[in-house]
Amino acid sequence: MNHQKVHPIRLFNPLRVITVIGNGKIAATPNYVQLQVEVITNGKEVSLAAQENAAIMHRVIQSLIALGIPREDIQTASYNVSPSYDYIEGKQVFRGYEVTNAITVKVRDMNQVGTAIDTAVKSGANRVSSIQFKIEHEDRYYQQTLSLALQDAQMKANTIAETMHLSIPPQPIQIFEESTSEPVLYKSAAMASQNFTTPIEQGLITISATLRVKFQY
Repeated sequence: MNHQKVHPIRLFNPLRVITVIGNGKIAATPNYVQLQVEVITNGKEVSLAAQENAAIMHRVIQSLIALGIPREDIQTASYNVSPSYDYIEGKQVFRGYEVTNAITVKVRDMNQVGTAIDTAVKSGANRVSSIQFKIEHEDRYYQQTLSLALQDAQMKANTIAETMHLSIPPQPIQIFEESTSEPVLYKSAAMASQNFTTPIEQGLITISATLRVKFQY
């Protein structure tokens, strides 16, 4: 009896994939500003430098509240005590202690930003270290940019398919959201004289999203 060995038939149907990057962007107007205001004091004794700092910061906070900024929109950002030194003829000489107290201030009235800065400085603040224009409910804008990014990816895939003369439009099979960072617009301010408000120019914030999409064809 003749036994024939039967070999299984292997069918190859490799997955054909097009990978493209889709980008979406929306320019939005910021609706609040976050300031970082600092009070820095120095003294031979920590307790005295800290007491002076607390008194000045209390005055700064009260002056901002008097402008109509809610107390809950003023938060402590950092508090630091460190020794400071002078270098005389190459030798390190202890000078005292430096106390730095920083608060963040949320200013919702865009026309009040310059006034808030000037008020804080006149009340004893030494430094305005950060001016950030931000958007509340930024996630709503981001959802729109995701939609735009997917549309962009689909158009790119369709263009590639047309160039390759494919009869069936490519279909998305995997979508990867690329890492993004919170959109923040930073501004600097030149302190004005006592007779004028510090000028702050408002700009636009660009919110972007990036998707890496795999299409099967």
